[in-house]
Amino acid sequence: MEYLDFELPIKELEEQLEKCQIIGKESDVDVTETCKQIEKKLSETRKEIYKNLTAWQRVQLSRHPNRPYTLDYIRAICGETWLELHGDRGVKDDKAMIGGLGKIGDQSYMFIGQQKGYNTKTRQLRNFGMANPEGYRKALRLMKSAEKFGIPVVSFIDTPGAYPGIEAEERGQGEAIARNILEMTRLKVPIIVVIIGEGASGGALGIGVGDKVLMLENTWYSVISPESCSSILWRSWEYKEVAAEALKLTASDMKKLKLIDEIVKEPEGGAHANREKAFEIVKNKISKHYEELKKLSPEKLVEMRMDKYSNMGVFSG
Repeated sequence: MEYLDFELPIKELEEQLEKCQIIGKESDVDVTETCKQIEKKLSETRKEIYKNLTAWQRVQLSRHPNRPYTLDYIRAICGETWLELHGDRGVKDDKAMIGGLGKIGDQSYMFIGQQKGYNTKTRQLRNFGMANPEGYRKALRLMKSAEKFGIPVVSFIDTPGAYPGIEAEERGQGEAIARNILEMTRLKVPIIVVIIGEGASGGALGIGVGDKVLMLENTWYSVISPESCSSILWRSWEYKEVAAEALKLTASDMKKLKLIDEIVKEPEGGAHANREKAFEIVKNKISKHYEELKKLSPEKLVEMRMDKYSNMGVFSG
């Protein structure tokens, strides 16, 4: 397990607990009471730290190296039923955007989402979770297939943004994202969006239009990353913490602004501290919201979705 700076008190207590348990195993000394005290202190410390997180600390948590990625969620939720589908039928298969069919219980879903890598090799393969236009076109192709067969769509968002390279622009990055946003607003099947990590800019919005948009509590959703915002305003990354506060990018900020529908509470210590519990929570939330959405007709779904996004923001004539 890797630890962020503000998680170091947790690391110390976990090491103490491990040593205590080893002493208990290797000697005849009864350390049960001591271990219980350390466990209690560990739980209290976790609660205290995660209760008072700043916006920047939540950004750091969303990028935690041990945090589960899209494929981790899909494989845990769907198990053997997961079938990945590839290619946009135009250019190639974008490894940064994944999609395919899977089941939760007896219900089939079309899953799409950005996928990051676990080490240097897979990060390069996945392009750090930054999709090219063919990734967004692949996602749209799969969503259209889901619509054709009446299958609900689940979208997992975890990206630092769409790929900003020259070749991506040449192949129509902006058009691909805009096309997805348009088509998602009028897709005739339920769409459930779950932000599981970073939700940056148009890269997130390209698969982010949904009937229900859920955000895990240690994630962020914004037009720009704090580092990029800081470099534009102050010509330096030093003010990223100030930028994070000003951008109002946390789950609680998004809920107050009515840009998302629900904050999904993570296990104690964050999704990376108890991955299995995080998978179970997300799985239950998807099933719960689908049960509500499946009662609506396709026409009502589209009407409500369009109204929802039309009513966002404040403007004056």
